[in-house]
Amino acid sequence: MRVLAIGDIHGCSKALDTILAAVQLRPDDQIITLGDCIDRGPDSMGVIERLLALRRLHQVICLRGNHEQMMLEARKGGPEKDEWLKWGGMGALASYSAWGEEGSLADVPEHHWEFLEGTCVDWYENETHIFVHACVDPDLPLSEQSTSMLHWEPLRQALPHYSGKTVICGHTAQRSGKPLNLGHTICIDTWVYGEGCLTCLDVTSGAIWQANQLGQLRQGSIHDYRV
Repeated sequence: MRVLAIGDIHGCSKALDTILAAVQLRPDDQIITLGDCIDRGPDSMGVIERLLALRRLHQVICLRGNHEQMMLEARKGGPEKDEWLKWGGMGALASYSAWGEEGSLADVPEHHWEFLEGTCVDWYENETHIFVHACVDPDLPLSEQSTSMLHWEPLRQALPHYSGKTVICGHTAQRSGKPLNLGHTICIDTWVYGEGCLTCLDVTSGAIWQANQLGQLRQGSIHDYRV
């Protein structure tokens, strides 16, 4: 079984499609998306639909990032909605509009809200790896981590987690388009919504696949990026 982690997708469905085709998914593969599947890019709606379809065929774990959390808060209206729109929500709403215009939260189907609130989780771990959107307190078990740490904390001076497990995260955009490999922590948010790419990592073999918004693909190894 392969465990495939996918970094921040940010509504870039063409890059996601390229990655999914390139990895040639097997029936027993486990796919873990690291949060921020929405906002900024052109097709948040399409990305969620793809992930829901993927869940019907494979074991898929979708983490909740700060952008999913902001969209949920925006549903309440008020300043939370304004904050979300400022940080990429306008792109998400446009993807729900049949006319490609600004769109409205009322255009978001209920099963997408259920995905954001009920399907997405804040963290995941297996015997060897920890998967979070943003960061972890190195001295606390995952069940005691704050939402702020899991969703928002930038990766500044990451320290090894006390469990000895390797942390796989996104959130802190690597604008070089290259993953950050600290050994104990690997960040695969490689700025796909900007001029970077979407990264998928096979956490066991270290193989990586990267695709940009044009659907251009490159492959390599996470070991090539060890700091």
